[in-house]
Amino acid sequence: MDKKQDVNSNRFCALLAAIAIQLTLGIAYIWSVFQTGIANSLFNGDNAAAGLTFSLLLATLTIGSVIGGKIAVKYSTRIVVFIGGIILGIGFFLASFVTANNPWLLWLTYGAMGGIGMGFTYSTTIACAQKWYPHKKGLVTGIIVSALGFGGVVFTPIIERLIITFGGQSTGEPKTFMVLSFIFLAVCSVGSLFLRNPPEGYMPANAAPATAGKPAKIIVDYSPSQMLKSIKFYLLTGSFMLACMGGLMMIGFAKPIAVAKGLETTATIGVLAISMFNSIGRLVWGMVSDKIGRKNTIIILLAGTAIISLFVNSAAGYWIYGLIALIGFFYGGLLSNFPSLTADLFGAKHMSTNYGIVLLGFGAGAVISSQIAGYFKNYASADIDLMFPAFVIASCCAIVGIGLITALKIIRKRERGF
Repeated sequence: MDKKQDVNSNRFCALLAAIAIQLTLGIAYIWSVFQTGIANSLFNGDNAAAGLTFSLLLATLTIGSVIGGKIAVKYSTRIVVFIGGIILGIGFFLASFVTANNPWLLWLTYGAMGGIGMGFTYSTTIACAQKWYPHKKGLVTGIIVSALGFGGVVFTPIIERLIITFGGQSTGEPKTFMVLSFIFLAVCSVGSLFLRNPPEGYMPANAAPATAGKPAKIIVDYSPSQMLKSIKFYLLTGSFMLACMGGLMMIGFAKPIAVAKGLETTATIGVLAISMFNSIGRLVWGMVSDKIGRKNTIIILLAGTAIISLFVNSAAGYWIYGLIALIGFFYGGLLSNFPSLTADLFGAKHMSTNYGIVLLGFGAGAVISSQIAGYFKNYASADIDLMFPAFVIASCCAIVGIGLITALKIIRKRERGF
């Protein structure tokens, strides 16, 4: 009995620790709060160069996830998360000293070091929680990654206040980075103490049995090398790259877009809207996917993204906040379903490393989307309609993503023989 209670305590503590860590990592998703100030103070007004900082963080997150996943398999999740917190904290600390004389150092510190540190912590915490709740992967993944999205809601007003306290836009960002560095160090260090993997083959005693009449799931644990030989990997990774573009464009430029729409005094609402609905979408669509399947859910989300992205230029006044919220809602669903789909397709044993490799698609999409959005934003100035082609491109990418997921569905049906 004591042993059973100890196991239940371990999995509950692991889930809470994962939520706390992901909540802190959500700071990355409020880059648009920094975008204008950093562009003006460090990059001479170049929005694409400033936005590259955010996209490099997301791109190198994939590298950190792969490396962290391998270390987690060999040693432990606890060690990986602890190291990740140190790298992330040091990266943000060093970013606070970057000046306009060497702006590229922000790409190295906030971008590369921040991304690698995040990668160490991001996929390993997801994989750890999935192993403790193998019968509810969609729900648990949704809860964890929704915490990451909700982090934007929690930290946006805090960061806005810090920037003002430290001198305002274009001045207060560096010292704000320094404060954030200590938050990362504290939360990841303490949280790592509660993260451990369950025994091999663990299944909770209250796990629901397989539903009668449904075909048994094919459980195969692919090694990273086996996964790379599968066409399913390339379809999954390619669709991930295309799926994320609309959401990432809006995450990086939500506040500047609201300002260009004449809503400067309330522009922070745009950041809060996309952060909150990003979080809600991760939880809601994670639960939906447990009912209708990951691939069906992703197709719905891609279709929604493709349609909503086409209304960015026509949304007037406060309606833009509703549109930003919807884009965040669909984007959040995508981010909660791709980890679960990776585990469904390639197994849980090597999930940390495998999902880290799949995240390469996300990283590529992050770089491409920021450059596209930044390019058109440079020309848009006050006329935000000139940025509209960026979202048309995002819409087209989502449509192609539907095709890739549909192809993946066909392959899976053939594998199962029905």
